[in-house]
Amino acid sequence: MSNILQKIKQEMSKAIIGQEKMIDSLLIALVCDGHILLEGLPGLAKTTTIKVLAQTLGLDFKRVQFTPDLLPSDIIGAEIYNSKESEFKIKQGPIFTNLLLADEINRAPAKVQSALLEAMAEKQVTIADETFVLDEPFLTLATQNPIEQEGAYNLPEAQLDRFMMKIEVEYNTKDEELAIIDLVTNPKPQKVKKVADKTKLKTVKNKIDKVHIDDELKEYIVDIVFATREPSEKLKNYIDVGASPRASIALYKASKAYAFLQERDYVTPVDIATMAKDVLRHRIILSYDAIAEEKTPDEILNNILEEVLLP
Repeated sequence: MSNILQKIKQEMSKAIIGQEKMIDSLLIALVCDGHILLEGLPGLAKTTTIKVLAQTLGLDFKRVQFTPDLLPSDIIGAEIYNSKESEFKIKQGPIFTNLLLADEINRAPAKVQSALLEAMAEKQVTIADETFVLDEPFLTLATQNPIEQEGAYNLPEAQLDRFMMKIEVEYNTKDEELAIIDLVTNPKPQKVKKVADKTKLKTVKNKIDKVHIDDELKEYIVDIVFATREPSEKLKNYIDVGASPRASIALYKASKAYAFLQERDYVTPVDIATMAKDVLRHRIILSYDAIAEEKTPDEILNNILEEVLLP
């Protein structure tokens, strides 16, 4: 059923070794029209994976390196005066694309984040007094480095909430790293080909809409989200702010897409539990007590998943 997505994964494997979790997450975000935040150390193929995904689908791809001196106009574009024609014209920025890679997104200041937020939330851009609707699909695929704090800003909660998922990218295994060496030193590397397009992508989205999810499972999704807002006695001192209603919507969509990726036309409780941490880890704000005890969002969410009864 999900053979198109499997074809994309197979084609991407020509250039990407391992990182199946990241690839699956990108595909889920793509078919759900959701933005995704990738957090991981440098050199884990985050940028390469996104670029290769664009190649397999023939989508337009642009990369912006976020820096402290970046201006909103560097992303969205600007109104420029044309002296020859004595008129102002709009020069569109790199945000006019299908897949926008916002590299090290947490290095840019508030005005840049505000400009990006309009595109993420409304799928449109305002330059001067004109508003432009972005082409579909439009996804912001952002990366950030978890260890460097110098010259970095914390993303606003409102912007974090716009990301459908936050994925923590891990190191490859030893065998995978040996395979990476062979791949990059191969004098005749395999070329990544286009195996799908926007039309096939829409077909996949229509099929995912038809994936069945029981009412009991919808209630299970809401119970998990509510457990972040109304934590148990054991967890109430660890969570300051829980997840928003966007989390329930994102978990619903992600669970259906994950089930489809597993070649099923129905959602199971395991699908929901599998996607819960990716959808929720950036949406809960930990308390001072949690930070002092070095608790992580994933630890808190593991406790919540243990407490919420399976349907």
